[in-house]
Amino acid sequence: MRLLVAESDPALATFLQRGFDAENYAVDLTPGGEEAKLKVQEAEYDLAVLDLNLPKPGCLDLLRSIRAQRHQMPILVLTSKGQLPDRVQVLDLGADDLVLKPFAFSELSARVRALLRRGGRSGDTILRIEDLELNRVEHSVKRGNRRIELTPKEFSLLEYLMRNTGQRVTRAQIIEHVWNLSYDTMTNVVDVYINYLRKKVDASSSHKLIHTIRGIGYQVQATATSRGEAP
Repeated sequence: MRLLVAESDPALATFLQRGFDAENYAVDLTPGGEEAKLKVQEAEYDLAVLDLNLPKPGCLDLLRSIRAQRHQMPILVLTSKGQLPDRVQVLDLGADDLVLKPFAFSELSARVRALLRRGGRSGDTILRIEDLELNRVEHSVKRGNRRIELTPKEFSLLEYLMRNTGQRVTRAQIIEHVWNLSYDTMTNVVDVYINYLRKKVDASSSHKLIHTIRGIGYQVQATATSRGEAP
């Protein structure tokens, strides 16, 4: 799951990013409304978390803008304003939920999961290929009846591969989408994590799902029919 977090308080922004990272979300962080508007235009997000006190353009303008572009995307607003008229205004402008500051991250995370379950289609929430199943909301993976425990980065990598089932993805694409970094040809982090995944996902099965595409990158597919693949 990819989240947009627009938070003007640097300390709170760091707190949120660490919390969501630990729960296997890919997070794009921004301190202002203008940058958040651009990010919504450039990328697909599963949910947005917005600070009501964003600098201009403020949260209310940002809400209007997002709703004009992404009618179905869940939006959760963080606010220190507990008055009823303030809450009503934010909801009327398109927010799906509000969380009052200060808050416990466990509550925020539960509200995010609830919005994702409510707003997402089952096909978006659960990814399947043969007997491998990944639940994007519950952050769980199983193959057959065997539950697979993955680290946050392993989960994000497998999610990205499964969202692109049957498509060849390059190391550069993986670095950009999973690590939110520019690709460095000197790094082997993708290959290292692919090996981690193979040991957990494919090792106990005679049918391998994660394939190497020589000279390109990797691919998850049900049958290894492409040329130039190596197990």
